[in-house]
Amino acid sequence: MSTDFPLEITTDRLLLRRPVPDDLADVFAVNADPRVWTHFPSLRPTAPEQIETMMERWWRSWERAGLGSWTVRLRETGQTIGNGGCTLLASDPDDPMARVWNLGYRLSADHHGHGYATELARAARTAAAEVMPEVPVIAFLVEHNRPSAAVAEKAGLSLVHRAPDAGNPDPAVMRLVYADRPLSAVQLATALR
Repeated sequence: MSTDFPLEITTDRLLLRRPVPDDLADVFAVNADPRVWTHFPSLRPTAPEQIETMMERWWRSWERAGLGSWTVRLRETGQTIGNGGCTLLASDPDDPMARVWNLGYRLSADHHGHGYATELARAARTAAAEVMPEVPVIAFLVEHNRPSAAVAEKAGLSLVHRAPDAGNPDPAVMRLVYADRPLSAVQLATALR
């Protein structure tokens, strides 16, 4: 495992940076916008504390694994347009076989449809492969979120699981798990946690 991954990287159009507390307001602004939660409105954060809790998970991943989710900025302007990357999940922290990289991408609605999520997702997969190549990369999403599924597919992930979305207020909603390789039962359980 390598823990010296850069805290900031660039892609063709994006600046991907390890989040800091000062990013909270910008990340909250993106995540609180109802337009980015049309596929699952009940999950939309309504208070900055919810984003702070999410960012704490990212920081733990950075501390444990040397990689976690980033804030996403446009290289040209420096504007924060979202967050995303690979965050290490482990259903049992003592079991290396219970780990998965959770690939996520949440971008400002004003920046949807420009390929930024795909650019971010591909950079995240590359980073995860550099830091812990033995750990699978997964993306989990609801089935009716076709744009998110398309990003997962463009990043090289394939559908490995489809089932009712436990705990969803709509019992008809299906949960999909994409991965870069077959998952063991314990890895799938970690993905669905």
